[in-house]
Amino acid sequence: MAKKQQLKVTSTKKPRFAFLRDFFDEMKKVTWPSRKETIRLTLMVIVVCAVIGLILGALDYGFSELVAKVFLGGSG
Repeated sequence: MAKKQQLKVTSTKKPRFAFLRDFFDEMKKVTWPSRKETIRLTLMVIVVCAVIGLILGALDYGFSELVAKVFLGGSG
């Protein structure tokens, strides 16, 4: 019969709040955008959301009218 080998498990326990130190170390490495770039990108997101909202609203209205006329036989 084969002899069973026991594997040693090495514990790599870190101190309880080591993740906070790691977090702050990683935050120091982040390249933050400038104020101007942040404003520009925020406005871009708002404009894109508004345009997509208008497109989806128009599609919703169009399909609602189509369903009302085709299936309900009425006019809105």
